[in-house]
Amino acid sequence: MNLRPIKLNEDKTNEAYASADCQQLLQMYDDFYPQIGFNSPWIGYFVVRQNQIVGSCSFVGQPQDGKVEISYWTFKEFEGQGIASFACQELVTIATQTDPSVIITAKTAPEKNASTKILENNNFVFSEIVQDEEIGDAWLWTHKI
Repeated sequence: MNLRPIKLNEDKTNEAYASADCQQLLQMYDDFYPQIGFNSPWIGYFVVRQNQIVGSCSFVGQPQDGKVEISYWTFKEFEGQGIASFACQELVTIATQTDPSVIITAKTAPEKNASTKILENNNFVFSEIVQDEEIGDAWLWTHKI
């Protein structure tokens, strides 16, 4: 598996992006990049396995106040295959190689689930309950060095 940057204005007609999940993802980034900016490496990435896009991951903007938030999404038909774990590990590596002092965070729904297990397995610890635009009450996780 590897990560491939999601560029500004990707060609949505590319056959690699034919799936409904890819089209939804590209639409999200068309809306997202104008809000957060496109500042590599603090961008979104396709998760690619055997030349097929199987999910995505991203930084939720560039670091602010010494912190950066990560997120990841495995397309439904590929869940349970280690894709989100891989994406989480890769984002942590990118962040720490780019800025070793940055604090890496993530948010989850306020319940034990696959994502909380992925974060725990990647040295994240529950920090507190925070508000999130999409989730409402969310669990904030912080990466332990």
